[in-house]
Amino acid sequence: MANEEDDPIIQEIDVFLARSLLEKLYLFQYPIRPASMTYDDVTHLSAKIKPKQQKVELEMAIDTLNPNYCRSKGEQIALNVDGTCTDETSTYSSKLMDKQTFCSTQAASNVSRYAAAVYKKGELHLTPLHGILQLRPSFTYLDKADAKHREREAANEGGDSSQDEAEDDVKQITVRFSRPETEQARQRRVQSYEFLQKRQAEEHWVHLHYYGLKDSRSEHERQYLFSQGHGLAENTELIKSPSEYLMMLMPPSIEEENDKPVAPSNVLSMAQLRTLPLADQIKILMKNVKVMPFANLMSLLGSGTDSTAVLRCIQQVAMLVQGNWVVKSDVLYPKDTSSPHSGVPAEVLCRGRDFVMWKFTQDRWVVRKEVAAVTKLCPEDVKDFLEHMSVARINKGWEFMLPYDEDFVKKHPDIVQRQHMLWMGIQAKLEKVYNLLKEHLTPKKQEAQSAHPLLVSGEQRVNMAKAKVKQNYGQLEKEFQKQKAEMKSNDTSNKMDVSSVRIKEEPVSDDEPMDTSVYKGMNNGIVNGLHASEDSTDSLNGHLPGGCIDRVAQELKAFVLSTFKKQFVLTLSELKRLFNLHLASLPPGHTLFSGISDKMLQEMVLDTGCKQILVPFPPQTAASPDELKVYALWEAGDTYDQHRQVLLEIFSKNYRVRRNVIQNQLSQECGEDLNKQEVDRVLKDCCVSYGGMWYLKGTVQS
Repeated sequence: MANEEDDPIIQEIDVFLARSLLEKLYLFQYPIRPASMTYDDVTHLSAKIKPKQQKVELEMAIDTLNPNYCRSKGEQIALNVDGTCTDETSTYSSKLMDKQTFCSTQAASNVSRYAAAVYKKGELHLTPLHGILQLRPSFTYLDKADAKHREREAANEGGDSSQDEAEDDVKQITVRFSRPETEQARQRRVQSYEFLQKRQAEEHWVHLHYYGLKDSRSEHERQYLFSQGHGLAENTELIKSPSEYLMMLMPPSIEEENDKPVAPSNVLSMAQLRTLPLADQIKILMKNVKVMPFANLMSLLGSGTDSTAVLRCIQQVAMLVQGNWVVKSDVLYPKDTSSPHSGVPAEVLCRGRDFVMWKFTQDRWVVRKEVAAVTKLCPEDVKDFLEHMSVARINKGWEFMLPYDEDFVKKHPDIVQRQHMLWMGIQAKLEKVYNLLKEHLTPKKQEAQSAHPLLVSGEQRVNMAKAKVKQNYGQLEKEFQKQKAEMKSNDTSNKMDVSSVRIKEEPVSDDEPMDTSVYKGMNNGIVNGLHASEDSTDSLNGHLPGGCIDRVAQELKAFVLSTFKKQFVLTLSELKRLFNLHLASLPPGHTLFSGISDKMLQEMVLDTGCKQILVPFPPQTAASPDELKVYALWEAGDTYDQHRQVLLEIFSKNYRVRRNVIQNQLSQECGEDLNKQEVDRVLKDCCVSYGGMWYLKGTVQS
């Protein structure tokens, strides 16, 4: 009572409920504008609404004469959107961005508690709102500009635009036959996002007329905000007891529960998840995550979970791929379901996804075109399979998303063996279904080796070099003494004084390696087995004996020949990289470790019958000098030598060439009409395709 006395009622206001605009009144919330510019100053060019969706679009004029308006920017936007020509389809007919579109979104899903109020002569008139819409700028004109830009690019490019031109003439066509739709399938279709979007798009726009604030029609409509009759008959809903009136003003807060977004059926909180049986927990986790290491799975299940029980359950819903667990296909695609993209039944989808999983058990990388060619599924389904377990890499393919889990493989060899046997059975089924060729079954060696990348620090390399010096010192000394004896017996006419040749008799310690010709060279000018100086053809501790030089030349020649017979075209940079990989595979003390300079390597390339192709690189190229030197095998001894020579002559005059130009030149020079397979063979040996053009291997500048 004391509080009421301190806060006395100073005025009572009658409240009236206006019904004239019931279910017709909307509240529009506009973006913030400068205080000097109100919305009644803005010219509304057009307005339209979709009543069922409560979606509104307003088109407003922009004041191009305002000093804050950037005219050059407006002209640029209009040019990007409409191009140089103007017609009735142009967005900006004045060649200037002189208007802007605003689209609405619902600010609140339940507006039953909101009303528009007008206070007049001691009376408060309330009109319930039918919707609250927030208007935001629409940038669809940018999409139109992008579409125009893509059309211009396509018109300029013309000709061949596919990177894999070998498949241009053959296009896969998917034929589907309609079948009776089950009630379950119909319900899924009706509840799908695509169906809802289609239904929304089908609703027609209703065009509206805009009347300004001071227009007579606006003044007339504004009168409907007032209650038309003050009698009791119209406002009986407001004659309530205080408790009922308070209940109407503040109803029970069930709105919060209704407004909570409904979680998908496959989403559970961790607290809810741990109330389920272990098998169900693992199934739900794997179905959502799709690929997971065993250690991560154990951390999600809680600290007290038995790993043996988890291993028993995980094998029921997932398969082991590169030491990680990948959810089984039949868990993602249950029986009697179909693809949302193509309508293919679940059995076919499971076979296709199993093929992708099996490919990842063989290699780190998978090519999408190869999967599509084998499984004969639509690109959208294949992309879904790959996105479940891999990541796309530009110009490489799809790489398995997780590293090889070596710890799990070492700890659980029995599980690994059991999974291997299961994969052998799946492989047998896939061979029968897809008629797999040998090239599909044999993993690529290079990719298999790259599955376990080995990172070695600089300190570790130094320690490894010291250990190799200690290990091979005795062997190197014996070999040197043997070579010295041979030189003494073979070169008596030269009377060579070999007594001046000494091997350092310094003790071997952990701090300093022995000063031998092979390993001291590694710290003095040899980078990955190659001398930094091109003119250096000798080892760093004196001249190599004649017999040793012959052996080095023979080994180097064998490497160059075998490499070019596989690659046909190589830049000096790529050749050096392959040579360093070759050195890494050789045992310690090999003759090639005596030091091979760039000059010696290039001379050997020319001696083996290769030729340097003087490719006319563009002036602005960022390629290194080694990447600008291109060598090609001129004669391989097969039936395609002449075709390759014609192709190399073409690239000695052109940096990049179209396929039809190459094919015409080959037909003219060789005097015969080559079929598509023969041209593909020659291009595959020497070239790569990028952006519809063909380049020599290693010369593409991104």
